[in-house]
Amino acid sequence: MKPEELIKQIEEKLNFVDTNPELVNYGIVETIGDGIVKATGLSGVGYGEEVEFENKAKGLVLNLDEDAVYIVLLSNSEVSRGMKVYTTGKILGINVSDKLIGRVIDPTCKPLDEKELNIEDGKLYPLEKIAAGIIERSPVDRPIKTGIKAVDAMIPIGRGQRELIIGDRGTGKTAIAIDTIINQKKLDLGLKRVICIYCAIGQKRSTVASIVAKLKEAGAMDYTIVVSATASDPASLQYIAPFAACAIGEYFMEKGEDVLVVYDDLTKHAWAYREISLLLKKPAGREAYPGDIFYLHSRLLERAVRLSEKNGGGTLTALPIIETQGNDVSAYIPTNVISITDGQIYLEADLFNAGIRPALNVGLSVSRVGGAAQTKPMKQLAGPVRLELSQFRELQSFAQFGSDLDEDTLKKINRGKVLTEILKQPQYNPFDEVSEIIAIYSATSGCLDDVKIDNIMEFENKIVEYVKLNHKELIAKLAENKKLSEEILAQLKEAIMECKKTLI
Repeated sequence: MKPEELIKQIEEKLNFVDTNPELVNYGIVETIGDGIVKATGLSGVGYGEEVEFENKAKGLVLNLDEDAVYIVLLSNSEVSRGMKVYTTGKILGINVSDKLIGRVIDPTCKPLDEKELNIEDGKLYPLEKIAAGIIERSPVDRPIKTGIKAVDAMIPIGRGQRELIIGDRGTGKTAIAIDTIINQKKLDLGLKRVICIYCAIGQKRSTVASIVAKLKEAGAMDYTIVVSATASDPASLQYIAPFAACAIGEYFMEKGEDVLVVYDDLTKHAWAYREISLLLKKPAGREAYPGDIFYLHSRLLERAVRLSEKNGGGTLTALPIIETQGNDVSAYIPTNVISITDGQIYLEADLFNAGIRPALNVGLSVSRVGGAAQTKPMKQLAGPVRLELSQFRELQSFAQFGSDLDEDTLKKINRGKVLTEILKQPQYNPFDEVSEIIAIYSATSGCLDDVKIDNIMEFENKIVEYVKLNHKELIAKLAENKKLSEEILAQLKEAIMECKKTLI
């Protein structure tokens, strides 16, 4: 070849050379198994960074070795050995907008309700975020009404609180959370609406479908978002699900909204994280959980907050659920989450089997916010309830020797039985605050002491209905959120006795 021809060919090739090359940091997939990818290269990657494979599959970096990077796959995509994987330079996030309300999605924001979801104009929120500091917060002093008499009277939940729901399998933990979501439809007490987020972790698909159907039937999906990572989904999706739900909640909270997030349940979340950690060969500690399992849940639940007015005044309330084995609250994960939260609603299998629903154990249940999260009438009337129930539980063992007990003890036992019946409540039947006040006062004032125990629930429903129908002025006073005067209480007692005469 002549020198002129050679020069011409080189010049032609140089015309196609990119003179502004883009620097791309990538690696090569070495091995893959059980949803864990080992890749070499990726010298510029960081812990917790989102990475992308050639086929657009997403992954999360959860381990950095000297010569390799371990990536957890976030989908069941076909990733093979030798494939390239690229850094993205961003931590894992979820695209959030108001369009999510009423939808069922997975933790990566893919719709699961067979409808299109286009939120390209949404805002990207990181799944992991440092919780608001003390200066940015305000004290918790506004209630989030569950509509469950026993909870609102004795274990009140405040907006911005973290209240654990704990108990054995099948004791009604999810029922309390779903009733609370349904109850937010009733906008009373002059409070703002509550955006509810139900996060299902490791549940059966049929269970999630039945919950969604119930929320639709109750009209609660108008203000609810369901984030679901079911038992058939990869452990990686179950791991990021509660963080995705929390990020969605923070989007609404930072707009000044009140948000309720239910994590159902964090026991299965801990299992998913343990599975991932063992596959990543992280050192196993107690019960094979990794050493940072406490930090996993604390950095999630610490994000529950009531922001100060200066910061928008939004709230994020967390209701984590934990499943115990054989009523053992001293196990590893239950004790971890108990120490992170502001109290717990403890549901006992024995009470549930005895027909007391919700199966609330008064002795072990507590709210560390307490009366600060109650309205003035509720705080005033619910004060004696816990004391009388606790006394009843202690004296109950002596009830079989009824003939040997003094009159005062028999009265306490009977009052305890009346209170137990009054606090029973069927599922999906939340009470408004005024109805709760009427029901509780009818028991604590002694109006129902001479009624047969089997008739208490029937009497209660008739009394609430009667007072609401015939004493509208009294109802207006009860709803004012002011301390109830002796005069108002006397009128309420008189109204209850009026109704009682028509029933006996």
